Formats: sequence, structure tokens, C-alpha cells
Amino acid sequence: MSHTKVEVAVIGGGAAGISAARKLAAHRIDCLIVEARSRLGGRAYTVRDASGFALDMGCGWLHSADCNPWVAVATSQGRLFSKATPPRTTMTKVMPLETQRAFGAAMAALFEHVAQSAATGRDRPISELVPADGRWTGLLNAVMTYIAGAELDRMSTIDLDRYEDTELNWRLVEGYGAMIAASADKVATALESPVTRVDHSGRHIRIETPKGTIEADRAIVTLPTSIIGENEDLFFPALPHKTEAARGLPLGLDDKLFIALDNAEEFEVESRVFGRTDRAATGNYHFRPFGRPLIECYFAGRWAHELEAGGDDAFFAFAVSELTGLFGAEFARRLKPLRTHKWGVDPFACGSYSYAIPGAADQRAVLAAPVNERLFFAGEACSRHDFSTAHGAFITGSEAADRVIAARRNS
Repeated sequence: MSHTKVEVAVIGGGAAGISAARKLAAHRIDCLIVEARSRLGGRAYTVRDASGFALDMGCGWLHSADCNPWVAVATSQGRLFSKATPPRTTMTKVMPLETQRAFGAAMAALFEHVAQSAATGRDRPISELVPADGRWTGLLNAVMTYIAGAELDRMSTIDLDRYEDTELNWRLVEGYGAMIAASADKVATALESPVTRVDHSGRHIRIETPKGTIEADRAIVTLPTSIIGENEDLFFPALPHKTEAARGLPLGLDDKLFIALDNAEEFEVESRVFGRTDRAATGNYHFRPFGRPLIECYFAGRWAHELEAGGDDAFFAFAVSELTGLFGAEFARRLKPLRTHKWGVDPFACGSYSYAIPGAADQRAVLAAPVNERLFFAGEACSRHDFSTAHGAFITGSEAADRVIAARRNS
């Protein structure tokens, strides 16, 4: 690819870009996905372990499954769903039932305080709604990092209150990421083509990549906010309002580690345990997902950044330290690391999913707004109510494609 002309360039081949390109292609509009990676899917990424199990290193849950548009796509592909209840309860032998109930009440109270605070119209850090030295403050912080990738002191109350979830959560046995990538099988794609500049100064938009330049009448930008916010020269002429909006919607961090577990039958299918209950720097350990002999480990927020700095081995070493603290020193013999992915240092992501800093909740609409009916924007960070999800990305990608179709009709 040295020089290519296309009617619509879709910049980014993740969930939003694939959704947009699918709709454009269905309307017989000449389009091309321009993707930096050697694969499609973006932060939806499925790999296989040595046993052949599909492991979702990125998004894994089809949240709000009763209204999630990816469900229809997965169904059309003949994918097998798991509708097992997510592991929200903790092993009682580690965390007694009455303790679980007390923490559940604290979590419910936090969300009620968020709603009450947001109703005043004043945005502030969620950390102001919990006592700094409260019994559950450490674990509340940890759980919010698993949800949003960031601690309470970094998150907007108004933004979190706007999030909508029907609380119906499914998984795909062969992987969410695999399904999303496969859904782009009929769309033209240029892989290993990171976009270095989007020049919208002339009659045609010029999209520059190391492999050459793509000319397009219109473009849909689906890049993560981490890329848009940290690259002021990405657009020419510059779009400072987009850069500022992206900086107000940084990507939190949630990394996974999969561990093989010998004699896994000792543990209940789809159960979990926290490494600690008194601090944010702890892991969430999901035992036997899909009934497999595995532990799916989550590490998030500032602690995940610290672990990434130590390399892949740091994740496993920390997990072993917490798990042996719970189950005894001999438990280490039953554990074997399988796979992890460090999203924070992934050069095409630099994080996992967006959250709004205090005062920036309305920046999602700013980021999503078209520019001169030629540049359009999509991605989970553009969604007011479904941010941080693959279905939020799907919906905004579809909406951006609709805007392109309308602009073509009106031109």
C-alpha cells in the first residue's frame, strides 16, 4: 500500500471500527479499515492456551446481554454462549457469608451516594463519598479498579452515575475477541498500518501511515483516547478540543493473568476470592471459569501499572504470594502461569477502557461530535451510557456510520 483511494477510511479495527465498517459495507459504501496491529479486534483479544482453551485477554463479558448488539452477531456466527452467573460471591471458607453481606451493603451504599451526589449537578471525585479509613474503603477501591480501571479518587461521580447496565452478563465459550474479529471477514482491511497523521486540510482527507497514504472523502476515527490525547499532531489542522476531550477520558488499566490449576475440582465452578480485603493493591481471582481448570486473575488501576513495570513474571509472583497466603504454601505447587497481556504498555492501546476524570463527564459528547461532516468519531469513550464496553463501541461505530451515510446523502 503506497497510495490508496477510498470513499471512507475507518481508522482503528477494534469493536467500534468493525461495527462502522460492517454497516458501511452493508450499504455498499467503499470503505477500508486501517489498523495498526497485525490483527483485528483491538482491545478485544482472544488467544488459546496449550490445552486449546480460548482466553479473552481483553473484554470477556457481554454486559447487558439482553440489549447488547454483539449477541445477534455472535448468534449469526453460531457461537456458544455461557449464561452462568458471574462470580460475584466469594468463597465462604475465605470470606464468611456475613462478611460478604457487609461488603455488599457497603458497595450498594457507595452507588447510592454516587447517585445522590450526581443529582446535585456537582461533579467531584468518588473518593469524597467514602471515609478515607473506612473498613471497606480499600476493597471498594479495588473493586472499582476492576470495573473502571481506576481508583475512586480519579473518577467522576456524574460519569459513573450515567453508566447503564441491565445486569445480565454472558460470555462466549470461544472468546469475545475472536467473535468480534471474525465479524469483519467481509470488510477490506489494511493491517500493520498505524496512522501517524490525519490531514483534513484539503479536498480529500489524507491518512498517513508507514506503508503509504490513504485518501478518503470521509473518515471515522475510532482510536483510543490514550492515542488521541497524547498526540497533538495527529490531526492537521489540529483539533485541540478533541485532544482536550480525550485527556479528560483517559484509559484505566485492567490486566489479566491466566493460571493453570491442578486438582481444580476442589473449588466451585465460577467462584472467586479477593487476595486481600483491606487494600486496593490486590487481585481478584476467578476460579474455574467455564468449568475449566484455570484461575482468571485481575489486576487493575495503579497496582497493575506497578506490576507491568516488573514484567510478566511480576504478575505471577504476586498472584502466588496472595493465593498461598489464602490457601497455604503448598498451593504454589498447583499453579502454572499461562498467559498475560500488559495493556498499559501496549503501544496501540496504552490502557484498557475509559473513565472520566472529575469535571469531564460531558467530554464524551465532545469527543463524539463530527468535524465538518467529514471526520467522525466512535469508540467506547464516545458513549454516554455504555462506555468501557464492547457494545458501547459497537453502538457508537454504528452511529458514526449512520452519520456518514446521512452526510453522503446531503452532499
